[in-house]
Formats: sequence, C-alpha cells, structure tokens
Amino acid sequence: MKTKILLLLFIAPLSLVYAQSALFNNGSMRIHEGGSIGFHTNFINNTPFDGNLGFAGFYSDDFLSISGTAAPQFFDVELMIQNSLRLGVGMSATNTTSFILGDIRTSKNDSQIQYIFADANSSYLGSGNLRKIDGYAAVTNTANFMFPVGDALLLRPLSINGESATQFAKCAYFFDDTTTITDTLEDFDFAIFTDDLAAVNDKEFWTLESSTLTAVTVSWTERSDIATLTDDTAMLVLAGWHTAERRWQNLGVSSLTGDLNEGIITSNLFIPDNYAALTIATSRDLNAPFAVRALKLENYYISPNGDGVNDFLVIPKLNESPNNMLRIFDRFGIEVFKKENYTDEFSGIPNTSIVLGKEQNLPTGVYFYTIYAADLDLNYQGFLYLAY
Repeated sequence: MKTKILLLLFIAPLSLVYAQSALFNNGSMRIHEGGSIGFHTNFINNTPFDGNLGFAGFYSDDFLSISGTAAPQFFDVELMIQNSLRLGVGMSATNTTSFILGDIRTSKNDSQIQYIFADANSSYLGSGNLRKIDGYAAVTNTANFMFPVGDALLLRPLSINGESATQFAKCAYFFDDTTTITDTLEDFDFAIFTDDLAAVNDKEFWTLESSTLTAVTVSWTERSDIATLTDDTAMLVLAGWHTAERRWQNLGVSSLTGDLNEGIITSNLFIPDNYAALTIATSRDLNAPFAVRALKLENYYISPNGDGVNDFLVIPKLNESPNNMLRIFDRFGIEVFKKENYTDEFSGIPNTSIVLGKEQNLPTGVYFYTIYAADLDLNYQGFLYLAY
C-alpha cells in the first residue's frame, strides 16, 4: 500500500498558492504517470484538473475539503482521514479508490455534487462503516457495480446488475430522513402503494438514477426494523416510488436470504429513472405474482485450514441440480462469491472484482448464501460461518 507521498510532477504553466490553510490550483496542474501528491490541507480547484495518471492521497487528523469552480479528476486515490473528505464540488477517480479511514461526504441536498468512479475499470477497496460515501456516488460505462454508500454510521451499499452497460448511474442512501427533499426527490408518501403491496418501509431508502434495465440488490439490518413490516421474510420485495403514478410499485424479488434482523434482497429488472426512491416492502400474499419463496437449507460451517475437514462448502442438495447458481454475500450485502453450476469450489477466497484482497481469504464471520436450482426451479437460502 502506498504511504504519504513526496513527489509532484506538473505541466507548466502552474499557479499554486497557499493561503488560509488551503492549496489553490489556478493554473495547469497535472500528475504524470508515476507521480504522486499528498494533500494535508484543503484543496480549492478553479481550473480543469484532469488527465492525471498518478496517485493522490488525502491525509488528516480531522477533515479536509475540496471546493472551487472545477471538479478535479484523479487516477488513483487514497483516503486516510479521521473525519471525512467533504466535497463542495464534484470529484472523480478513473482507476482505484482506497478507503483506509474516513468517509467521502457530499450534500444530500445537492445531487449534482458526486464522487464519480469515472471509467469502466474504476474500482474501490476497503469500504466499511467508517469508510464509505456519505452522499452521492456515481459510476460510468458499466453494467455491474456496488455503490459504497451509507450515512454517518453505517455502510448501506446498493448493487446494480444491468442488462447492458449504463452510461451513467448515481446513488445515495437516506436513513430516518423521509422529509428530505432534494432536487431529485419528490415528497413521496409511504402509505400510498399498489394493491400487490401490503406495507412499505419508512425507515430508510435509496435513490438510484440509471436509464438501463437493471436489477438492484440491497441489504437490511436490525436498524431497518423489518419486523414492523412482517414476521415472514418470504413476503419481502423491493418497491419504488413511481414518479409519474406517484405511488410505490412492486419491483419484485429474484433472490432473497436472511432473517428479520439482517438479510439481502435482489429485485427483478426495472428502469431506475422511473422511480424517485427505492426501499424494502412486503407483498400482500405469498401468491402475489412477484413473490418468491426461498426454501431454507441448513447452515454450514467452513474452516479452510487444510486439515481436510470442512475445507470447502459442500451442499449435498446440489447433486439433484447440477444446473444452478450460488451467490455468497457478507453482512453488508456485498457479493463476495458467485459461481454457476457450483459443486464444491468455495474455500473462503472471493472471486468478485470489488472485494479487497481478492486472492486473500475472506475474514472470519457469518455470510449469507442463495442458490437457484434451475433443474428443480427452486430457490434456496441459508447462512454459513467461516473460520480458520
């Protein structure tokens, strides 16, 4: 991992001015390939700052801010800030963003200010409760992405799985803030919904903009208070506030696992731009056309330590359905493993592109799994505990 940086490489002309605890860029500044810069003070950018190929780190025992009249675009970004990096103007990264400590924060009252993963190959590492985007995150030119969004306390990511690559998608998370009205939100009513819904969660919601047909995955936690909606998780679906009809619509469920305290749910395909907000809801009955019951399999214990006992996840039921799909998620809802026609391959090593330390073992803990057995046309769910 890169540490605090010393070397600056620029293209002339360059005008940098230190004043009032800030670095001003009023000239033509660029970080060349192999070049690096460490920001230990606020950054005010008043001129185009793009085309960078080097590394930029942000370090502070308190907080830092980026403001000005032009949105800076970096290549590799590292964040190690005790509090947060506060954006008064947009910011983007075209390669890797490393969350070591601290949030990137944008105003939820101004969706035009975003942290953008600005390339099809853009990725991030190390997201968590104290390492996320508290505000608006965006991505370009990709079909599959997990937005590392949340609020001041928790990471509450949302994943998109598009039928094709979307040119642009933008996401934010809101908790217990149903009166917030931004330039992209309208005053929606949690008591107005279609006949195939029974109740809508008014504790939290996500906003998502994308013009591409997309399936969305989110998770719920104890704070989501799902028990106030239902005592049967098989009733859960995703719902969206339709901007034209001005009511919550059932977006269905294609995959679901968990209990009343925590779990993960994936919608059917829909176009996010038609909806002002997304949240978890309950269907009116188990025979509703969108409801999917996930049968429970046993919970598994995996200890991949090479002793020949429980080194791999073995699910005997899959002998009856070699045509299957296994997905494994961590407690944040981050997909860490996915395998079509699964047999006995999982040994604690992730295979998804956004997981930190892809070639390293996943940390000890509880994980969710879902299985679609195509030969049986059945969905299964369960938990597994991973230890070493």
